[in-house]
Parts: sequence; structure tokens; C-alpha cells
Amino acid sequence: MAKLSQDDLLAQFEEMTLIELSEFVKAFEEKFDVTAAAAVAAAPVGPAAPVEAAAEQDEFDVVLTGAGDKKIQVIKVVRELTSLGLKEAKDLVDGAPKPVLEKVAKDAAEKAAESLKGAGASVEVK
Repeated sequence: MAKLSQDDLLAQFEEMTLIELSEFVKAFEEKFDVTAAAAVAAAPVGPAAPVEAAAEQDEFDVVLTGAGDKKIQVIKVVRELTSLGLKEAKDLVDGAPKPVLEKVAKDAAEKAAESLKGAGASVEVK
């Protein structure tokens, strides 16, 4: 097997759905016994250290709490956001409350919530 360049790998990842990429990361972590968590720098401790407010949240979950009257439209939006098949998207909508997207950036979460609300769903961003 030929060695893939970084650009080739990125092109492959670009074609994956979020769920496929998440499964890949889990498999990678297990295979190489590593974690993909970001390193956290330790804050200095002592009387001169300022008291910080809670760290700003940078990962959000979009949770579908109800489908509303336009269930078919909501299923279509869920499919667009997640790349799920029709049956999986329908099961997700029928099983509300359920997360549609997990650990996404704030702007992506807001766009997804806006799309779902536009289709008639009730949504929470956590």
C-alpha cells in the first residue's frame, strides 16, 4: 500500500460524514492508545493569580426536542445536517428528544438549530 500524503488524507476525511469521522477518531484512539483531547495549560496558583470566570463553552450539542406539525420537513433537515439515511433520520425524529449534532462549534450549532426551527421543530442548543 502506497503511503498517503497529508493532502490525500485530508481529501479522504473531507468526504466522510461527521458520524464516520467520529467513528474513525474512536478507532484511531483505540488502535494507538491515545486521546484526541486538546492539551490544557495549567493556570498559575498563588495569591497573584486572578480568579477567572467559567471557561467559555466552545462545543455545543443540538438536541431535537420535538418534531412539530411538519415532521417530514424536519426529517429532511435532519438528513441534510447529519447525512443519515431516511430510516435513521425518521427514527431520530420519532425518538425525540435526541441529539442531532454533538460537540459542534457555536456557529454550526446555531445554524443547525435555525434550520430545524425553520422546518417546524423545537430545538435546544446545549
